[in-house]
Amino acid sequence: MSGTVDLHIHSDRSSDGTYPPAELVRLAAANGFAAISIADHDTVAAYPEAIEASAGSGVEVIPSMEVTTLFDEREFHLLLPFADWASPIIGRIGERVSKGRLIEARERVEKLRGLGLDITWEEVEAATRSTPPLGVTIAQILLDKPGSKDDPALKKYYEGEALQWAPYHFYRDYFLEGKPAFVTKRHIALLEVLEMAPQAKAVPVLAHPGAYFENATRDDLVRLKERGLAGLEVYTSYHQPEQTAFYADLAKALDLVPTAGSDFHGRIKPHVYFGYIKDGGVWMVEELRKRRR
Repeated sequence: MSGTVDLHIHSDRSSDGTYPPAELVRLAAANGFAAISIADHDTVAAYPEAIEASAGSGVEVIPSMEVTTLFDEREFHLLLPFADWASPIIGRIGERVSKGRLIEARERVEKLRGLGLDITWEEVEAATRSTPPLGVTIAQILLDKPGSKDDPALKKYYEGEALQWAPYHFYRDYFLEGKPAFVTKRHIALLEVLEMAPQAKAVPVLAHPGAYFENATRDDLVRLKERGLAGLEVYTSYHQPEQTAFYADLAKALDLVPTAGSDFHGRIKPHVYFGYIKDGGVWMVEELRKRRR
């Protein structure tokens, strides 16, 4: 089997995704992909729809989830390709993280309101359905309101190139530690998820290790490999060329499977189009499959 693979795609089952699972499968087939993995934030709600949609498409859909975790007081995102999406273990992980996210989201909205910004929890809840909203999702909802363009505090998010990155700039300005709408993170421990992953037949892969909120070091990866980490997302929209080279070398040195994932979302990340990362090969899928316990 040959063709491109992308092991990190989001559907509209994430609060910040645009496309339904079946549409992502259609896009993958139209673009000649051999395999994709829909890894939504802390949920496997894209399944079984995504798998059913892949029947006869020529595209292998690999169940996964992107879990938001804490490790050494930093936020790390862990992908779980090949997870048994119906496993009670996966359900337990998703439920724990979602409960924490919901509390965080409510607190973020209250802090924004306390700063005089025009947003309500009812608006956020209506826009995100039953999915606990991420910080960038809350930012997008606020910035989408017609009146927000007239708010002097938000003016800079609509100017020039900043508009393309607006939800992320807002996140850094308001939700990072030390910023005015920061709230305590309630994520599950990364080491705990690594311990649980084999019970769900998942093969743990650290997502975008060079992202500004992770900055994973060699020492981090050595420790995580000892606790069950199997792969490292080397090729990603988060990495600059020098980061890609750095993590490719580390993956080889530490015997971690290098993987490719665009982190495609749709509207909220317009600069990351479908097929943005072209370095993914079927051999990555096969190497991960070998490490499934």
